[in-house]
Amino acid sequence: MSSNLDQLYRQVIMDHYKNPRNRGELEDGALTFNLNNPTCGDRIQVSMQVEDEKIKDAKFEGEGCSISLASASMMTETIKGLPVDEALQISNIFSEMMLGNDYDEGDLDLGDLEALQGVSKFPARIKCATLAWKALEKSVQQKEDEE
Repeated sequence: MSSNLDQLYRQVIMDHYKNPRNRGELEDGALTFNLNNPTCGDRIQVSMQVEDEKIKDAKFEGEGCSISLASASMMTETIKGLPVDEALQISNIFSEMMLGNDYDEGDLDLGDLEALQGVSKFPARIKCATLAWKALEKSVQQKEDEE
């Protein structure tokens, strides 16, 4: 990656960290899941309002480093309005990107998420970037287990 692209990606990450989108909690039957990263102290709670297998709204709360909070902000922006299965597909693509593996996003729009691809060079930070995504996956799994 060129240094200009690295700089742009850093700016996108810092913008989401300093001005998080969708921060807060959802009530009234929202799917909610909390996850912690004990190695660095990051804590994320993801809440989603799902109707007819579509994510109507998504919010997050938490504390942590710029990577974990920016990733949570980007995730909520990305998944709002998507069918649950498409959100899970993006989550899988994001995990592959974080592991430095080849991925094919097909016709899915990763948006600002691509700014986090440089995290794959820092194995200790991958858990920070994927924390909110794991909470998304676990909340969906929990809902499926209850049905």
